[in-house]
Amino acid sequence: MEWHPTDAQSLAMIDREINQTVFSPAEYEIVRRVIYQTADFEYLSLLRFSEKALQLGAAALAARSTLVVDVSMVQVGIVPNLQDTFANPVYCGTQAITRPQKAKTATAWGIETLAKRYPEGIFVVGESQTALTALVELVEEQQINPALVIGTPAGFIGANVAKERLQDAQIPNITVDGRKGSAVVAVAIVNGLLDLSWQAYNQSKNGAR
Repeated sequence: MEWHPTDAQSLAMIDREINQTVFSPAEYEIVRRVIYQTADFEYLSLLRFSEKALQLGAAALAARSTLVVDVSMVQVGIVPNLQDTFANPVYCGTQAITRPQKAKTATAWGIETLAKRYPEGIFVVGESQTALTALVELVEEQQINPALVIGTPAGFIGANVAKERLQDAQIPNITVDGRKGSAVVAVAIVNGLLDLSWQAYNQSKNGAR
């Protein structure tokens, strides 16, 4: 991902305001990307990383695992960076061809359909709480075993519960506590992880020569 000098200045300002953090260097890079995109320092206390989430997510990206996202805004936000790095395939829940079902939203049904096709993929749910709930149910029923789930939908009813269930699931995950979140947050997390993974991948490849 290319950075403009003003981006670097903004990130430096964020670093000065935060000063100290309990996050690992890789986790902090994700956190500062989210704060930069949202101008909201509360994410410093809201972002949650499960054990080895970044390491396992990076390995899945390097292995060209399929990404499944809930809405086109997330897809549009990450595709340019993917094309410049690992070129993983990306599928969107709102664009999946599904049969109508009254019990679920179209996005939830799309995510469920794609999850069954790519049960070990990387899942990014930035906007749809119903899609995250459907995904968590598949995990709890052991129908899928994702390499990583990023769940950041905002909401007043059900969103925080879905994120708490995801945190309790035995799979790598990155989430936002409480009501806050958005597709913008999800894109910042994915792009940050992509940049970190690509840097590590190239360092490892060059070191092996």
